[in-house]
Amino acid sequence: MRGTPGAAGVLDPLFPRLGNGGYDVRHYDLALDWAPARSGQRAEQPLRGRARITSRATQNLSAFNLDLKGLEVTSVTVDGRPARYDHAGTELTVRPEKELDKGKTFRTTVEYAGRPGPLEDADGSKEGWLTGDGGTVALGEPSGSMTWFPGNHHPLDKATYTLRATVPKGQRAVSNGEPETTEPRPGRDGRTTWTWNSRHPMASYLATLAIGPYRLTESRTPSGLPVVDAVAPGEDAGELERLPEVLDWSVKRFGTYPFDSAGAVVLAPDTAGYALETQTRPVYPGSPDVGLIVHETAHQWFGDSVTPRTWQDVWLSEGFATYAEWLWDEDHDGPTAQDAFDRLHATSGDAGLWAFPPADPPDQDSLFADPVYQRGAMTLHQVRRVLGDTRFAALLKGWPREYAHRNARTADFTAYAESLAPDGDTREALTRTWAVWLRADGKPDSAAPGR
Repeated sequence: MRGTPGAAGVLDPLFPRLGNGGYDVRHYDLALDWAPARSGQRAEQPLRGRARITSRATQNLSAFNLDLKGLEVTSVTVDGRPARYDHAGTELTVRPEKELDKGKTFRTTVEYAGRPGPLEDADGSKEGWLTGDGGTVALGEPSGSMTWFPGNHHPLDKATYTLRATVPKGQRAVSNGEPETTEPRPGRDGRTTWTWNSRHPMASYLATLAIGPYRLTESRTPSGLPVVDAVAPGEDAGELERLPEVLDWSVKRFGTYPFDSAGAVVLAPDTAGYALETQTRPVYPGSPDVGLIVHETAHQWFGDSVTPRTWQDVWLSEGFATYAEWLWDEDHDGPTAQDAFDRLHATSGDAGLWAFPPADPPDQDSLFADPVYQRGAMTLHQVRRVLGDTRFAALLKGWPREYAHRNARTADFTAYAESLAPDGDTREALTRTWAVWLRADGKPDSAAPGR
C-alpha cells in the first residue's frame, strides 16, 4: 500500500498547526553546542545542534513534518540514508528515500544551526530561547521548544529524552531529569559537556535548558529522592530550602512522586518573567516563595505526569496546581479552601474571573487567564463539596495514578470523578457541576455545588 504524508498539525482546538501526524516520537537524543560571541562581537550561528529522533510510524508514510522555527537545517537522514527536506516557517517536511510502513520504528537525524530567539505569545509574554545578563534559558509553553530543537511539539506526543549540551568555560548547562554528573571534566578548550537523561515520558513544552554560571547543589529528601538545584549568581534561593517539605506534603496529598529526581532552576531576574513547571526541575524568575513552589511542584503530578490532551484541557493542570496552593494554606493554619472559594465568588461577574468557562478557553490569548486557574480551582472545590472530603482525597491520589505519564482530557476527568460517586444523586450533582462550573458562561448564581 502506498504511503501518504503525515498531517502538518494535530488540529488542536487552539493551536491547529502545532504538532504533526503520522508518527509517534519515542525518544529524543539532542546534542547541542552553544558558543555565543564574547562581548562586543556577534556569533552568526551560536547554536549548533544534532537531533536524533526515534519514532514509530502510525500510518504508511511517504513524508512527515517536524516543528522547527528560525534555525537553518543543514542535513536530514532517515535510518542513516539522506532524505529530501523543505523548511518553510515552522514546518520542516521530510521525505525519506524509502516510504515507511505503519508500525515501523525509524530514526530521523537533523543537523541544524543558527541564532535561536524568543517567540512572542498572543498574550504578549515571551517563550522559546531567552537570554539575559545572567544567562540563557529555553522555555517551551506552549510552543517555544521549536526555537531550539526539531520535534513533534504538541503535548499529545510525549517521549523520553537524552540531552547533551556543550557550553563555554565557567558555564553550566542544567536540564530535566538526572545528570550523568554535576561536575563533568572540561575539554582541552575549557568547554564542558553536560548530559541529562529523562527516563519518563515528557511533553516537549516541559523540556528546558538553562545555561549560565549557576551554583549547583545536590541533596536528598528524607525519603531519598535526589534533588538538584541551580541558582543564578547573586540570587537568593528564597524559600527553596522548603522544597523537601513541600515534596513530602505533596506525596501525602497526591500520592507517589512520579519522577526520579526533583529540584529547581532560579534565574537571574532579567531572563524570564514567569515561572514554569518544567519536568522535574521547575524554573523560577528569581527567588520563589513557598506558594509558588507548591504550585510548580503540584504540576509534577498535574500537567507533567498527567498531561493535557489538548491545550483546551489546560485547566486540568492549572486548576489542580492552584487548588494545591489552597490546600497547602488549609493544612498549614492559613485560610481554608472554602475561604479562598468564597473570596473569589464574591468578585464581580462582569469580566475577569468569569470571562469564560475554564474548560473552554476561546483563544490562545486566554490560555493562562484567571478562569483557567482560579475558576478551575473553584470547580475542583465544588467537586470536593459534592464528593465529600474522604472521596475527594481519594480523587487527588487516584486521578494522577490512573493517568500517570499519559495524556488526559476533560471528559476523562469528569468520568473518573463520577466513578467515585457513591450513588445516583451524587452523580447527578456532579453532572450539574460540570454544566455550571466547567462549561457555562458567566458567574454562577449560587456558590452551592452544581447550582
